[in-house]
Amino acid sequence: MINRVLPGETIGILGGGQLGRMMAIAAKEMGFHTAVLDPADNNPCAQVSDQSIVAPYDDLEAAKKLAEASDVITYEFENIDLGTVNVLEKNAYLPQGHKLLDLTKDRINEKDMLTRSGLQAAPYKAVNLIEDLEEAVNRIGLPGVLKTCQGGYDGKGQYVIKNNDDLEQVKDVVDGKTRFIYEKWLDFDKEISVIVTRSTTGEIAVFPVAENIHVNNILHHTIVPARVSEQVEKEATGMAVTLAEKMSLVGTLAVEMFLTKDQKIYANECAPRPHNSGHFTINACETSQFQQHIRAVCGWPLGKTTLLKPVVMVNILGQHLEPVLKRIDQFQDVHLHLYGKEEAKTNRKMGHLTILGENIEEALQKAAALGIWPNLKQSEATV
Repeated sequence: MINRVLPGETIGILGGGQLGRMMAIAAKEMGFHTAVLDPADNNPCAQVSDQSIVAPYDDLEAAKKLAEASDVITYEFENIDLGTVNVLEKNAYLPQGHKLLDLTKDRINEKDMLTRSGLQAAPYKAVNLIEDLEEAVNRIGLPGVLKTCQGGYDGKGQYVIKNNDDLEQVKDVVDGKTRFIYEKWLDFDKEISVIVTRSTTGEIAVFPVAENIHVNNILHHTIVPARVSEQVEKEATGMAVTLAEKMSLVGTLAVEMFLTKDQKIYANECAPRPHNSGHFTINACETSQFQQHIRAVCGWPLGKTTLLKPVVMVNILGQHLEPVLKRIDQFQDVHLHLYGKEEAKTNRKMGHLTILGENIEEALQKAAALGIWPNLKQSEATV
């Protein structure tokens, strides 16, 4: 029997950031109530939700309050307390469960999961001690990347090791207490991602392959459709579907991949929730990744993922907010999304712009013409 959650019932959201906010907005449009648990008062999700529980993620009493208030519970990011998730799984309806969350919280577990599922990943090794790091470098070679196993994002907790000098400098952070993973540096041509959704009924839907451009390890802009061959598109989509099936996914999964110059695809990492690289779907697809996620956890049929027009999504970081606000009169065919964050810090994600065009070149030129992002120039937009 399908456990179908209907309009008028309440969706509980673990995490109050921008992903929770956009999830809640999609849920409200579909007729649901929403409740959020997050340590911060007036968080982005709470601003658009019916109920806000302000407490640390490991507060089990707060978790029980969320369970009592909700007919179904989901999460907006992976760095939440697994003890809380286990309590919610026992005392409420959490269709995503804890398994995939447990795997994706830890980069070693994640890489093991990817390779077990038959996906190709860059060579890697667990590192706890300096001796482990030296062995990893000897076995895998240079250049490579040393990453913390948990908690890192947008380049935080990552160290590129190109030579022996870099290796000596990074040894100071390997203290025997923090778990790391060492990965071979891939000479990739493009970074791409696929957003796949699987519902409680087992139905699967995949969004168009996205091409992602990063600046200082932070996603700068996403281009859809990705400028790749049909064969690469087919293979990347197949990899995401395979992973969703192998893991019995419920909800949304973003799979990030590297495409090398010889057209080989390596799975890099994945996130068991809506993703920054999927924001384009709000304005450019028949169904957004957020509505699709709500449909999936509530047992609804999944929506169509058809791309309506070519699109570029550009992140608005703290340093971009003022220039964005000064150019509102240029936004005739630009979609502005702000996340309700109170303080605009440098490199903090404050929102995004979605720009549609008749083709990718037109959309890129429109984005560059706004003059907001130094890394997105007219000359680069015509590539």
